[in-house]
Amino acid sequence: MATKPPSKQDLPPYFNIDPGFAAKRLAEPIETARFAKAAAFAMRGRDDLAKRGYAPDGNKRLRKFSIWEITRYLIPVAAAHLRRVLKANPDLPQGEGEAGAKWFTLEEVMVIRDHFATEGAAGKAYKSWRPEGLPAKVVAVANFKGGVGKTSTAAHLAMSAALDGYKVLVIDLDSQGSMTSILGGKVEDEWMTAFPLIARDYAKALQAENVVRENAGQAPYPFDETLTEALEVSPRNLIQETHWPNIDLIGAQLNLYWAEFQVPVWRMQLRSWPLWDALQNALEDSGTLDDYDIVLLDTPPALGYLTINALAAADILLVPLGASFLEFDSTGRFFDMIYSTFASIEEGENRVRRRDGLPEMRFEWDAVRAIITRFDAAQQADLANVIQAYFGDFMTAYRQELTAMVGQAGEQVSGIYETDYRDFNRETYVRGRETFDGTWAEVKSLILGSWWRDQQMANAANEEA
Repeated sequence: MATKPPSKQDLPPYFNIDPGFAAKRLAEPIETARFAKAAAFAMRGRDDLAKRGYAPDGNKRLRKFSIWEITRYLIPVAAAHLRRVLKANPDLPQGEGEAGAKWFTLEEVMVIRDHFATEGAAGKAYKSWRPEGLPAKVVAVANFKGGVGKTSTAAHLAMSAALDGYKVLVIDLDSQGSMTSILGGKVEDEWMTAFPLIARDYAKALQAENVVRENAGQAPYPFDETLTEALEVSPRNLIQETHWPNIDLIGAQLNLYWAEFQVPVWRMQLRSWPLWDALQNALEDSGTLDDYDIVLLDTPPALGYLTINALAAADILLVPLGASFLEFDSTGRFFDMIYSTFASIEEGENRVRRRDGLPEMRFEWDAVRAIITRFDAAQQADLANVIQAYFGDFMTAYRQELTAMVGQAGEQVSGIYETDYRDFNRETYVRGRETFDGTWAEVKSLILGSWWRDQQMANAANEEA
């Protein structure tokens, strides 16, 4: 029996919606092809918006830095002293502009910084510390809730580290490719993403298994074209330079998501393949960890196979979240899923290792920190304090405030360090920078501390040997 639609009298008075009138406003039912049209429009709009921060030739350019910025943020000397040093050393970069308003590229800033490191005041740290002989620190930024400032935090940490003089590799593992857009990357297909690195690791495991099978008189597993091609891929084939002289990128695009479907198929065929080690193996085997100081992994908003690879490869895990109940709740569940996933891997692997008389394995991270992002001190201080109390030493002390400068930089698909401070009043610029400078200070402390600890352990091991 048909149900009679409600009359106006039956509906809440604050709606007053007439069902017949509402039906007339509906278009025809939506078919699948309509999504393709919407996606095409969105792609055109995305490209248009992304290019707001690009130069007229379609490429990104990093702006120049003034003497005021250099002496306040990059090299610890007085502005007047820097001018005297430049005048006394005409072989150093002299910048562009009038004598009182010189502007320098970041490459020139690094040359000047090197000069002070060798010729400057004794005991003054002009360059950031980096121990010799130790590999890069891998930092993953992850949370399975979207919209928490994950990519923005990762991008600004990469830029902060670059301004500090470190050489940084950013690996975008999110098929949405937002980080790739920020860094001006161009990725034609999945073969320019991290996908072939995971495929290569599986192909190598399959090769080793086939040797065992052939020796046992069994038929080898088939090798398809994807796996054959993946064996020729190295991270060095995928790395592209960016408009930052010391930030390189392995980018992402939509087809990277195919890894989430392909990896479990490979795992079902070869149950012994440790899929979680694929990215770490690629970075170690290729020597990439020796080429950079910091490798920064931006992950998709899900605990899928790409994120699991990122977490397994990471030395330091950063988890951004907003100061809201839902984001606090979601982050707690994210930690629970990390525990369940990695504890399950450890249990399964160690069961086999104990049977074979091998030492057990375990996952370890130098540090894990949750970071409150988009913070409004006037509205969210109480809830942020509650989150801080419950997460305890998993939290950073600094909270990233949402400022007008951060919002405007986001509209330009750029980082705040890429914006010209002359577009703001000086106070707005300083406050905007402090939003991410404070986060970088805490993360840098984690990196230096873990490097120092590694160095002490290496020295102790050498002494024992």
